[in-house]
Amino acid sequence: MTLIVSVALATAMLAVLVALFCGIYSMTRGGAFARKHGNRFMRARVLLQALALLLFLLLLISRS
Repeated sequence: MTLIVSVALATAMLAVLVALFCGIYSMTRGGAFARKHGNRFMRARVLLQALALLLFLLLLISRS
């Protein structure tokens, strides 16, 4: 169980980084691309961070 949650947590953290860099890229590119996708990337980042936090709490609970 702990291994599965650890792998899921690492995957979620990597997904947060990808969403963050996509959002930063969107902001630096600007124009129509930023208006269309910028908010979507940042919303995805927040949701992925929440998922990573929940997985981290689950990992802490399962270890004790």
